[in-house]
Amino acid sequence: MLNKLKLLFPIVFTVILGLNAQSVFADSTTDWSQPVATVGTSLSSTQKAETLKTLENAANITDVSELTVTGSTLVKYLDQNQQTFNANSSVYSSALIQKNNSNTGINVKIIDFNGRNNITTITANQYKNAALTAGVTNATIYVTSAIPIDGSGALAGVYAAFAENGDSLNQAQVTAAQDEMSTLSDITQANKGTDGYSDSQLNNAVTGAKKDMANKGDNLTVNQITTIVNNQLEQNNLTNIINNNQKQQIINVLVKIQDSGALNSDDFKNQAGKLMNNIQSGAKNIFNKLNTQSNRNFIQKLFDRMANFFKGLFN
Repeated sequence: MLNKLKLLFPIVFTVILGLNAQSVFADSTTDWSQPVATVGTSLSSTQKAETLKTLENAANITDVSELTVTGSTLVKYLDQNQQTFNANSSVYSSALIQKNNSNTGINVKIIDFNGRNNITTITANQYKNAALTAGVTNATIYVTSAIPIDGSGALAGVYAAFAENGDSLNQAQVTAAQDEMSTLSDITQANKGTDGYSDSQLNNAVTGAKKDMANKGDNLTVNQITTIVNNQLEQNNLTNIINNNQKQQIINVLVKIQDSGALNSDDFKNQAGKLMNNIQSGAKNIFNKLNTQSNRNFIQKLFDRMANFFKGLFN
């Protein structure tokens, strides 16, 4: 029996290490000479000055290049069919983008304007997930608005800033990112106040699903994607909260993301892993509670099953 165990242990732990392995890819070679502040075109001169000051103070910098975001920018990056925006749409939400030369992943911080959070709809985690899908890598993004607004202008500004600096994003991925953000925002609004639900759990589940998909390739079937979604919802304790219609919406979004070609990028898997760490780090109180006896993650459950198996052998 002991000889059998000696043979089994190396095999089992090799499998576990393989499950946990992550590849690290080189960062983009594009060098941004300055951080970029994307400013909503509808701001008054006073609001613009206060917006720039708010963003620069948050980033602790004073030297930025400016890019104006208009209704046409919204149409170009977020709504080419003009179902929600048009060239005359107002834009107030603004962003400051710092492209990092190190392999830091994507971080988003929503900054209060005069003591108030005026981004009414899009959460920091939703910005992060949309940026990941769109192809953004290794950036710190600050978002604010002088008036209460959904925050779409800031997202369009992020995409425009990357294009302005030579990092043009794939339009199919940007479109998929917009669908993703809209879907996740709707699900969070629908579950607002629901016990055991948080936007962080949902975005962590979706990021985890994107990472799992990238690990498996870029030609997954709907059934394979469904299995991945079910596993991620379970790991994030959302199985009994996300209803079947919402789950199908998530699956549909992930199919669009795969069809957009996002999974073909070597950076995607690495950035997704970093984003999961970022989301969990920003909501430690939530994810620490999930790491309980009844809600352990997949790897922990695997260890439990192994321990019970070997215990049974000895008994």
